[in-house]
Amino acid sequence: MEINNIDHFVLTVRNVDTICDFYERVLGMTVKTFGEGRKALYFGSQKINVHPPIGSGPSHRARKPAIGGPDFCLITKDSIADVAQHLKSEGVRIELGPDKRSGAVGTITSIYFRDPDGNLVEISNYD
Repeated sequence: MEINNIDHFVLTVRNVDTICDFYERVLGMTVKTFGEGRKALYFGSQKINVHPPIGSGPSHRARKPAIGGPDFCLITKDSIADVAQHLKSEGVRIELGPDKRSGAVGTITSIYFRDPDGNLVEISNYD
């Protein structure tokens, strides 16, 4: 078997609408509703499914979903300086960077910030 790419991953969040607004407004993702009123954030050829806390939403999910637990990296073609300026204009505090890191296929320049639930988001571009 050979895995080719990531199709989607899931964020369990306190408030679906708050998170969808943040990722749409700050990162330019598109919010779409699918299935039985579920929401996802689309970008490129991937998506992030957004689940409410346990007790609502889909019944089949991770064994121990945690709000604020994920840490993930998203790649942009924009300059990191432009990304940093945009984040600041949206009132998002950059925690770290720009800094050189090791990406999946080479060296990346990254900045880190947190979404409203405390998830650590890394935005990077390949050098």
